[in-house]
Amino acid sequence: MSEPAEPRKRRLDLEPDTVERDLIKLVLTVVELLRQLMERQALRRVDEGDLSEDQEERIGLTLMLLDDRMTELRDRYGLRPEDLNLDLGPLGPLLPRE
Repeated sequence: MSEPAEPRKRRLDLEPDTVERDLIKLVLTVVELLRQLMERQALRRVDEGDLSEDQEERIGLTLMLLDDRMTELRDRYGLRPEDLNLDLGPLGPLLPRE
């Protein structure tokens, strides 16, 4: 009779740079998802005439600044925009492809 096989031990190689980059990737993915949702909401409100000209200007400026900051952070961590689009398997990608 053979002895039961010893369970395989899994080791995670956690490098500080990798952990930080992966965390930034996750955070930026969530921020990008929220940015896209806010942008769609703003466009809908503009189309419906719900916003004053001043509000439209502020929202547009805020979204542009957020996009610039996202680009800076992606560049700092060597991430491309497509790196933030998580594959959800049969559901497809998290973010719409633009």
